[in-house]
Amino acid sequence: MKRIGIILSIVIVIAAVFIFVNKSYYPSLPVDSLSARETIEKLNKSDEKIVEIAKDDKSIWYITKNEEDGILTVDENIKKMISTKGWEFKDKMGSGLFFEKDDEQLTVTTQMWTKKYVLIQVQNQFKEA
Repeated sequence: MKRIGIILSIVIVIAAVFIFVNKSYYPSLPVDSLSARETIEKLNKSDEKIVEIAKDDKSIWYITKNEEDGILTVDENIKKMISTKGWEFKDKMGSGLFFEKDDEQLTVTTQMWTKKYVLIQVQNQFKEA
């Protein structure tokens, strides 16, 4: 009986270490190309506040840290990033930020991934411009 307890304890410790190392305790990402661990490492290794993590047919996905000021700081960082391509901020509604440039509209949405991280989805036309 004592052996079973020891073996069970070892299995639990190994599973806990595996989960911690692989960041399996984070929610899944909306993109399949990166794991949670790779995504966080990519952000931590970068000097940028917002880091591109994936691209698909419709969107570009970014990640940023949720600072102490909350989503307001995230929104300001997004506005700075988007304005570098000539887009002008027009409005915010819920988690969506709306920009305009040459009679085109660009929508950027934010999504709390965890308490510390925010995912940002930008329409592909941002990079095409």
